[in-house]
Amino acid sequence: MTHQEAEKLVYEYREKINYHNKKYYDEDAPEIEDFEYDMFIKELEKLENEFPDLITEDSPTQRVGGTADNKFKPVEHKVRMESLHDSFSEDEIIAFDERVRAVIENPVYVVEPKIDGLSVSIEYKNGKIFRGSTRGDGAVGEDITENILTIKSLPKVLNENIEYLEVRGEVYMSKENFAELIKKQELNEEKLFKNPRNAAAGSLRQKDSKITASRNLDIFVFNIQQIKGKTLSGHKESLDYLVKLGLPVTPHYRAYADINDVLEDIRKIGEQRGTLSFQTDGAVVKVDLFEHRKILGSTSKFPKWAEAFKYPPEEKAAKLIDIEINVGRTGVLTPTGIFEPTFISGTTVSRATLHNEDFIKEKDIRIGDTLVLRKAGEIIPEVVKVQEHAQDSKPFEMPQNCPSCGAITVREEGEAAVRCTNTLCPAQLLRHLIHFVSRNAMDIDRLGETLLEKLVESGLIKSPSDIYDLKVEQLESMERMGKKSASNVIEAIEKSKDRSMDRVLFALGIRHVGQKASKLLSEKFESIEKLSEATIEEISTIDGFGETMAQSVIKYFSLPQTKVLIEKLKSHGINMKSERKEKGSIFAGQTFVLTGSLEKYTRGEVTEIIESMGGKVTSSVSKKTTYVIAGKDAGSKLEKAQKLGLKILKGPDFIFRF
Repeated sequence: MTHQEAEKLVYEYREKINYHNKKYYDEDAPEIEDFEYDMFIKELEKLENEFPDLITEDSPTQRVGGTADNKFKPVEHKVRMESLHDSFSEDEIIAFDERVRAVIENPVYVVEPKIDGLSVSIEYKNGKIFRGSTRGDGAVGEDITENILTIKSLPKVLNENIEYLEVRGEVYMSKENFAELIKKQELNEEKLFKNPRNAAAGSLRQKDSKITASRNLDIFVFNIQQIKGKTLSGHKESLDYLVKLGLPVTPHYRAYADINDVLEDIRKIGEQRGTLSFQTDGAVVKVDLFEHRKILGSTSKFPKWAEAFKYPPEEKAAKLIDIEINVGRTGVLTPTGIFEPTFISGTTVSRATLHNEDFIKEKDIRIGDTLVLRKAGEIIPEVVKVQEHAQDSKPFEMPQNCPSCGAITVREEGEAAVRCTNTLCPAQLLRHLIHFVSRNAMDIDRLGETLLEKLVESGLIKSPSDIYDLKVEQLESMERMGKKSASNVIEAIEKSKDRSMDRVLFALGIRHVGQKASKLLSEKFESIEKLSEATIEEISTIDGFGETMAQSVIKYFSLPQTKVLIEKLKSHGINMKSERKEKGSIFAGQTFVLTGSLEKYTRGEVTEIIESMGGKVTSSVSKKTTYVIAGKDAGSKLEKAQKLGLKILKGPDFIFRF
């Protein structure tokens, strides 16, 4: 290879790696598997080793991939949080041992699992936690103390009153908690996390610590960065001491003097990883004694006293017996492959998602084919490719009718999903009910997800209108429901009958129609009956309504099941008429931005007041902003408003200034 060819390849690899670093570290949204990324790094290293003059300080091989996000306060790491050099074969681990032995006589190694999570620093003063931060770029991270404090397995006070201690750990989400989170995301039509690592990273970097707390994160501590008031000589001794302090330490750490014992332990961890509650993508080998580490030193990115062994993704061939179509809670038809039971990465796999119609066609997947399977992130089974077509196999076609209710299925332009057209399809019922009773819709706060699920399972609710047929006696018979609780639920249901028409429209769950669009429809039409008779031209005249939204409204009200639902709700006394109050003009032409916590009023109430007086509420501060209403703990929006010299209204009684 010529120098010019190598230079071109180096540039291409760096561009790819930098792009995927941003997706992985900063956005918590990787687009490729870890193994594919690791191979990019490996190829770049080979080229730079062959042509050393092409190595630059900003090369991904010379620096940590992440950056510090400006939405958190920066934290400078006095002890740099380095990355690890990766090996992919036992020969590379042997070569690491040879490099160490060339400098250190009779080294001892500690082997431990490589936890796949988000690397953090935790600092204690006088035995009490006082700060938590992310790794960032290794030199500067983000202050995430409030979020770190939500991790129940991390002690806030140590068992000893140690003067100062900084430890490094890996925040992770257990496989069980990850599975629960995915279920909730599916139910709420949210974008799904790809694997536990990204779920943990996305949860830990939330501005609202309540969201972090709800994700049930865990942590393993694996290194002492700094310590005052205690002298330790080696890594294993330090891990033993951290256990004594009450910290959750990386499980299964062992010390070995023989590299063959190290390799045997790496193999054992690899065999066990499929059965562990946490995700691990490798094992780490570290020189034990700190004095030996000082002698070995570090490169600009890696310590020379440690090496990570990365397990390659295990792939197995399996026969596709059938394709099962499942109807999700959003009405999407998802094809699932049913396979001959196949043992992969510690567990037996017999099912794997085939995602959608496009995925099946792109890979030309047919029933009876032999497919290659692996586990994405070592957890979720996925199809890699078709190894061999079955004899006389035929291309698979998605069903034209919903397998749950028999309604016609459609695939809208620009979407990959095939959907059931029946909004009352039994498979979609629970999601519709949760939305129907939600705070911004009918606001039936006593009807939670758990109770709704039980009512659906018992057959008491088959449609949102059935909520209004519920009796105290029926609810009393439900598990953990007494007479008072049942009466409270019925009372909350009765109160919901007087909700405004825009909230009723929002509760119906019309596709592409959110809260704002529901208000616009309510202002335009005097009743739901009039709206159901409207033409697409009439709806399209509404400012802010596009053709897609208008068509969605027309389609919804043309369905027979919609007509039945509206009539039933009407018979129960649900409000079907718009108040259609004329807007005041005091805020006409003025734009407001809300920031911080507002006392006495919720953000929704403040927005409603402003809009009722002709004003507009937006989420971002600009020169066009008329007023910024700043509550408690107002942040960057307030700072920007002050820089722009905008008018700022503080306190809960802002409205009375007009």
